[in-house]
Amino acid sequence: MTTALAMLLAVLLDAWLGEPRRLHPLVLFGRLAAWAESRWHADRRSAGVLAWCAVVLPLVALAWLLRAWLGPLHLALDVLVLYLVIGLRSLGDHALPVARALAAGDILGARTAVGRMVSRDTAALDDAQVAAAATESVLENGNDAVFGALFWFLVLGAPGAVLYRLANTLDAMWGYRTERYERFGWAAARIDDVLNFLPARLTAMSYLLLGDAARAWRCWRVQAPQWDSPNAGPVMAAGAGALGVCLGGAAPYDGVWEPRPVLGEGDAPDGQSIVRALQLVRRCVVLWLVVITLLGVVRWGAGHA
Repeated sequence: MTTALAMLLAVLLDAWLGEPRRLHPLVLFGRLAAWAESRWHADRRSAGVLAWCAVVLPLVALAWLLRAWLGPLHLALDVLVLYLVIGLRSLGDHALPVARALAAGDILGARTAVGRMVSRDTAALDDAQVAAAATESVLENGNDAVFGALFWFLVLGAPGAVLYRLANTLDAMWGYRTERYERFGWAAARIDDVLNFLPARLTAMSYLLLGDAARAWRCWRVQAPQWDSPNAGPVMAAGAGALGVCLGGAAPYDGVWEPRPVLGEGDAPDGQSIVRALQLVRRCVVLWLVVITLLGVVRWGAGHA
C-alpha cells in the first residue's frame, strides 16, 4: 500500500509543481555525465561501461542507503525521488503550446515549440509534420518519462526509479550510432533497451486498452518490428493505432530527409492529435494507479487474513 501511496503522491506533486525550474537533479546529472565523458571517452566499449558505472551506480547506491537509513520514514524519500524522475506535467507543458500554435494557424510558433521536443529539423515541417512530431514525442515519452519510472519504482522502489531515469538520460546523451558514440555509447544504449523492454510493452498495452484496441494491436504487431528501436516501435505503433492517426514517415535530420516506416492508421495528425495523445497518456497513468492500488489492497488483505 505504501508503494501505491507514494506513486499517487508523486504524481499529484508533479501535477502541482511541475519540474523544478532551478537546479533540477537531472540537469546536474547531465553535467556530471559530460564531465565523465570528457575524462573517460575512448573508442572502446569498455570505456563506455566504465563511465556508465562511475556516474550511475554510486547514485543508485546512495538512494538505497538513504532508504534503508530512513526506515519507516522512507515514504518521504520515495515520493520525492519519484516526483523528480517523472515528467507527466512536463509532457503537457511542452506539447500543448504546439497544439495551440497549430490551432491559431501560427506555423512558425508551432515549429519553434516542437523544436523543444524533438531532435529533427523543424524549419521545413508543414502543419501535419509538426503535429506528427509532437504526437510521436508525447507517445514515446509517455514511456520514457512516466511509465518506465513508475515500473522500476514498483519493482525496486526509489533506487529502481533512480537507476531507470539515469540510464535513460545517458542513452539520450550517449546512445547514438555516430562515430563518436558507436562504441563508447554502446553500453548506455543496450542498458536502456534492457530496462525499457517490459515497461515499453506495458505502455503499449495500456494505450491499446484505452484506445482503439483492434487497430492498436494490428499496428503493434505489423509495424513495430519495422521500427529501428525495439522499444519505441511497440509504444509508438500501438499509440498511433489507439488514436487512429497516421504517424512516422520520412523526417529531416541534419538537413537530410531520412526514410522511416509509417506508424498507425487513419487520419493525418493535427493539433487535436497532440491533445488526444496527451489525454491518452494521462488516462493510462490513472489506470496504472488504480491497478497498483487494487493489487496493494489485495496483498494487504491476504497478509491480514
